[in-house]
Amino acid sequence: MTQHAPAHSLNGQVAIVTGGGRDIGRACALRLAAAGAAVAINYHNSSAGAESAVAEITAAGGRAIAQQGDMTSDTDVTALIDATRTAFGEKIHCLVHVTGGLVARKTVAEMDVGHWNHVMDLNTTSFFRLVKAALPHMTSGGSIIGLASQAGRDGGGPGAVAYAASKGAVMTMTRGLAKELGPDIRVNSICPGMIDTDFHNTFTKDEVRRNVANATPLKREGTSEDVANLVAYLASNEAAFITGTNIDINGGLVFS
Repeated sequence: MTQHAPAHSLNGQVAIVTGGGRDIGRACALRLAAAGAAVAINYHNSSAGAESAVAEITAAGGRAIAQQGDMTSDTDVTALIDATRTAFGEKIHCLVHVTGGLVARKTVAEMDVGHWNHVMDLNTTSFFRLVKAALPHMTSGGSIIGLASQAGRDGGGPGAVAYAASKGAVMTMTRGLAKELGPDIRVNSICPGMIDTDFHNTFTKDEVRRNVANATPLKREGTSEDVANLVAYLASNEAAFITGTNIDINGGLVFS
């Protein structure tokens, strides 16, 4: 595991990362552990990625567990909170909610209510479920970090109305939660643009990815590690006066 400078120290803290078996979630788990946090990694299908992250963290002297679960299930969310507290103690300091997805590109004419509800449940309601379950165990000074999207700002690409709406809801939840939970807990979300992940391997054509990357001032796609570094900062005391924000991380493609 790559060791980082201790600027964003999370020594003695307990963090939960949902969707932590691959890409952005996995990078966040590794980065938080490198900063000193004990990390509970939730995964749905990506068991190999989650287990290898645990092995990498523990080999470097950190503490981590992997817990399978569907974050659209109250039972599985509760099991994740319970497993975290059993492994690391009573208090939870940081939530990083990466769980989510586009599911499929569908226009309004093509989608039914079932698809709409599934996307909203996966991206937005799952965030609500996790926050509600964790709150009784979160400590003063804690931090919640959601994963919104550039799509929440600009409406997304073709066939992404449901996804964009769900991420826009995450952004608004972030603002409301910051007001409700302050001053004890800070709440922020991040809005990634074109990040090199399986999401775009599945849903975005290579030509589109190249064109978007070349349209950014930095002339590249972002990496999961780029996002994880921002998450580690927001989780740390160095971001102590930042709450209710939805921070763009897109190489300068979109300014807000």
